[in-house]
Amino acid sequence: MASSSSNTANTSTQAVLTAFITNGVVFGVFVGLFLLLRLKFLRIYQPKSSFDLINEEKKPEPLPSGLWQWLLPLVKKSDNFVIRQAGLDGYFFIRYCFNVAAICFVYTLLLFPILLPVNGVNGKGNDGLDRYTFANVRIRGRYYAHAILAWVVYLGIIYVIYRELTYYASMRQAVLSSPRYGKKLSSRTVLFQTVPDQYLDENEFRKLFDDVKNVWIARASSKIEKKVEERDKLAYRLEAAEVKLLKMAMKAKLKKEKKGEPVPTDINELVPTKKRPSHRLKFLIGKKVDTIEYAKENLPILNKEVQELQANHDNDKPMNSVFVEFGSQYTAQMAYQSVAHHTALHMSPRYIGLEPSDIVWLNMRLFWWERLVRKTGSVAAIVALLIFWSIPVAFVGLISNVTYLTNKLHGLNFIYNLPPALLGLITSMLPTIMLLALMSLLPIFIRSMAKASGVPSTQMVEYFTQQSYFAFQVIQVFLVTTIASSATSTVTQIVEEPTSAMYLLSENLPKSSNFYLSYILLQGLSVSSGALLQIGTLITFYLFGLLDGTPRKKWTRFTKLSSCSWGTTFPVFTNLTVITFAYAIISPFILLFASVGFFLIYLAYLYNLTYTFQESPDARGIHYPRAMFQTLVGVYLGEVCLLGLFAVSKAWGPLVIVAILLGFTTFLHTNLNEAFDHLLTVVPVDTMKPLDGVSDTPSYRHHNDSWAPRDSGLYDKSLLSSVRHDSSFLSPPVNAFEMGDLSRLSVEYARHGSSVPLLADGDEKLIPPAPFWKRFLLPHIYASYKVSKTRLPDIYQFKDPSEETDAVKLQHAYDYPAVSAKCPILWIPRDPLGLSTIEIEKLKGVVDIRDEHSEFNEKGKVVWTGPPPSYEESNSSVEELNSDKAQNESN
Repeated sequence: MASSSSNTANTSTQAVLTAFITNGVVFGVFVGLFLLLRLKFLRIYQPKSSFDLINEEKKPEPLPSGLWQWLLPLVKKSDNFVIRQAGLDGYFFIRYCFNVAAICFVYTLLLFPILLPVNGVNGKGNDGLDRYTFANVRIRGRYYAHAILAWVVYLGIIYVIYRELTYYASMRQAVLSSPRYGKKLSSRTVLFQTVPDQYLDENEFRKLFDDVKNVWIARASSKIEKKVEERDKLAYRLEAAEVKLLKMAMKAKLKKEKKGEPVPTDINELVPTKKRPSHRLKFLIGKKVDTIEYAKENLPILNKEVQELQANHDNDKPMNSVFVEFGSQYTAQMAYQSVAHHTALHMSPRYIGLEPSDIVWLNMRLFWWERLVRKTGSVAAIVALLIFWSIPVAFVGLISNVTYLTNKLHGLNFIYNLPPALLGLITSMLPTIMLLALMSLLPIFIRSMAKASGVPSTQMVEYFTQQSYFAFQVIQVFLVTTIASSATSTVTQIVEEPTSAMYLLSENLPKSSNFYLSYILLQGLSVSSGALLQIGTLITFYLFGLLDGTPRKKWTRFTKLSSCSWGTTFPVFTNLTVITFAYAIISPFILLFASVGFFLIYLAYLYNLTYTFQESPDARGIHYPRAMFQTLVGVYLGEVCLLGLFAVSKAWGPLVIVAILLGFTTFLHTNLNEAFDHLLTVVPVDTMKPLDGVSDTPSYRHHNDSWAPRDSGLYDKSLLSSVRHDSSFLSPPVNAFEMGDLSRLSVEYARHGSSVPLLADGDEKLIPPAPFWKRFLLPHIYASYKVSKTRLPDIYQFKDPSEETDAVKLQHAYDYPAVSAKCPILWIPRDPLGLSTIEIEKLKGVVDIRDEHSEFNEKGKVVWTGPPPSYEESNSSVEELNSDKAQNESN
């Protein structure tokens, strides 16, 4: 028994050490492979700078080619560059990781000289890392150090949250009022749901608001959607069959050439009828038919049926949702922020900024009561899963402290016969890997519940997922695991002395932080290096790419870049922050681990989001303020844990100090909510209207009337005149202004996003340069709207090149997609025998099929040299890639 207890004493430290060594080895291997492969596999590690896969305006300059020479230039990249490459969502995620790393580093420097001696000297005699936790404190008076430092640490975190919310609000307003966003169709279009029957008529709806440009009443029948899907499925099946037929012909050609036989030019001589592509009309039991002949007969019929349904679209029953395009962002915001109907829950909810491609159309028909039922049911299902999910997660927590069970469950004593390294792996790495595997199964379910709840867009699906997945992360990864780990480490003592249960749990709560040291090591070392290496992308691109048989599939695999799903990416690291802040006072070593871990995560995502990943659907940064408010959970949990520990230790003085802190935290949280809740969802009037009161801005069109504003003296009229007539003011600046050069900020130079001064610009008063501490402590000046505008890339002064310009598509922009869907243009490779030309002629009048930008190489393999054919010029900027490189990468 004594031996068992002795072994148990150092198990946690051994587990952390094993986790550090194991994750360190993984980190070294992954980073080493990344450094070696980065320059060889450009499509995986530098696609945005090496190929024309994104808009030219966003294409970054390549990083230096050396093994390490790229790191410093990457870290030095400005906010301007990061926003240009990663968008607002990516920029604020990177900023979140960096801020957490910086906070943890500063508090490590602050707390270590104070708390390590307080916890470690003349304590209860705990060994290893447990010696420096709250649990080792023996002298009750020392708890005042923890209570006072809790005020410093947690109020400091709340201040940073306030500062970041101020900065986010300013940056969001600067972006949304810029020409790039102010003139966007989505910025001028408002979605109204639960619209009464009276207003499901365009003429009636126009009576509600001024400056209405277009009205789209969502309407569709399930029949048209099914027919379009059936037609497109058959069309792409025909495309695959034609490519397969040509590949078989080319294979036969190469065989005959190898044997020296003459090559016929008739495809039927090269490919016998019985070998032509075929399929069954029903799975396994259906009639077997020639795919090409079947499609030639049925595709025109399906296409005609679709066209008839599209022509009669206006007769379909309307859904109760209406999209309204306004003449300017200003009038759209006025409509969005107004109360449009006298009846509760009608003409509501309202949304603005939705792109047509991101809409969840199935949720456009919901009535208010149906939405309420669906939302309640979705939340109930998630809560139920949250409860039952605790069982397997608690088992994971039990494994992390399995050595403590050996005092009563003697059958488990065999684990002490294992090598120390293996025992460390079982108690550290195995639980963390199991926890990650368990949590990875949840996102699919949560996203399906988000859609079922009635959210209108993919961005809202991610926003819903962020909230729900964060709840799972905190409750399962943190609370359940912590309680299970603490209970497991004390269960045998509680059995012997039940009345000491609370005291024993409080004694072992700080020790359970060692599990999270291992978890942070896993995230900081293995996950960050794994994100850089992208082993999954590497395998799927080159291995699964071998299975791509058509030019379209090859082109799609090469040109489609990875992206982040913010609904599941943010919560993982927000929860890691919550764990760190909750244990910051109890076990200060966690701050050191977190500062290193988050900095490595910051570097990995800074590289991926700027050089590897494409932007996710634009959520305009909405995940950042939610992550900031969720971070407060770590503050609350840290304070509540301290209250419990002080209560059990009967340290009443420190308990009162922290209780007051908890009340003050709640007060600050409530006021932060009130201050920013509405501000973060709208575009303020003063960021849309001009400073002179009469000029047009990207968001506002002045209507002539007899009123003229008096001269306020806030701006220089001669300057405004030059702005109106001098086209140079529309030219992008050479460099973005940085925070260290604030003396250049004025109405004249800080007008990114508008060639006309706005009301929010205020006056021409210069913002003086200031040291870091002053900029940090005065966010109302140095994180203001005027300063935030200087962080915007110059491209925000110009129209988004991906914005739709086709008149027909604009006419149907917010119509149900199936209403204007055309039959796909098929794409086959050109061959040296001219067989593709013959096949195209055979299908004339059936479907539009082309063989441009694709061909067979000398080995008879399909390659592509450009984008697939389309009905209009592609807006993807993928016009012409390097032919040789594309062929090599595709193969």
